[in-house]
Amino acid sequence: MSDQLTAGVVGGSGFTGGELLRLLDGHPNFEVEQATSRSYERKTVGHVHPNLRHLDLRFTSPEDLESVDVLFTATPHGVSMEHIDAFQDAADTVVDLSADFRLSEAAQYDEWYDGHVCPEYLEQSEYALPELNRENLPGADLIAAGGCNATATILGLKPLFDAGILAGDEQVVVDVKVGSSEGGAGASKASSHAERSGIVRPYAPTGHRHEAEIEEYLGLSVSFTVHAVDMVRGAAATCHVFPDGPVSKGDMWKAFRGSYGDEPFMRTVAGGGVYRYPEPKSVAGTNFGEVGFEVDPGNRRLVVFSAIDNMMKGSAGQAVHAANIALGLDETAGLDFTGFHPVGSP
Repeated sequence: MSDQLTAGVVGGSGFTGGELLRLLDGHPNFEVEQATSRSYERKTVGHVHPNLRHLDLRFTSPEDLESVDVLFTATPHGVSMEHIDAFQDAADTVVDLSADFRLSEAAQYDEWYDGHVCPEYLEQSEYALPELNRENLPGADLIAAGGCNATATILGLKPLFDAGILAGDEQVVVDVKVGSSEGGAGASKASSHAERSGIVRPYAPTGHRHEAEIEEYLGLSVSFTVHAVDMVRGAAATCHVFPDGPVSKGDMWKAFRGSYGDEPFMRTVAGGGVYRYPEPKSVAGTNFGEVGFEVDPGNRRLVVFSAIDNMMKGSAGQAVHAANIALGLDETAGLDFTGFHPVGSP
């Protein structure tokens, strides 16, 4: 395949749509041909995303899709499944950032969502997270980016499965803290600044939909709670793991180095300095994920930490990373930039 490819973004006026446009604008192999938005049709991209004012691009109707090599779809849940035929007609490769193709069976959508109108596509879809599914991404024509809370959790726990520390029947309690951008660009009473500022608010104490992804891709049932906190970007997962036998710090280092030692976007952080453990602030704006741990032998507990930028590693960055691999490009293309320090609230 040619190193120069055309790309389109459906739902380009949302937060993740804007992140996709930012990443594609700086990508050496992609030329953005189209960005769609019903609400901002004919408006410039910079009208909605002020950091992209330099782009000579206007939003068009999603009904008038242009033919491109790869189409990124940043739509609300339920939209992509209704329009997947049109998306695949427009592009050889479709990368969907909604939840519509993340799970492999229709019964999972009946349980966790509101059913699925085209379950025949679920078998052909590939989960986008490269650290988990890299070997299945080359040549994939339908790719589903993972949920940000699931991504943070999976990245934290995966090394324990790779190393045989966990088998899947142990007790694991996961608490995730997320920023306001996870709620998307749509306004709600709960997301107004006066209501959101200063909070640590449990908004999904039980039954969060991202549990389905964790269960499918790790084979683990978790006790899962999500809090909304006073930051814009970021998802931080704290996983309390109770293994069947003793686990040393040496075992943990071996596990994390074994899983992520060669990964271009994963860093293991455990002890030392102000930033002793993974924090969203240290990865804000980047495609990096950070993981770390502590061992609590007195309680026979492992505490695993992971942090990502929910709109990057948890969404747009993950999507571009997966597209790079699927299309045979350098997997770090358009993503190999570092964050800022010091920086304010992420």
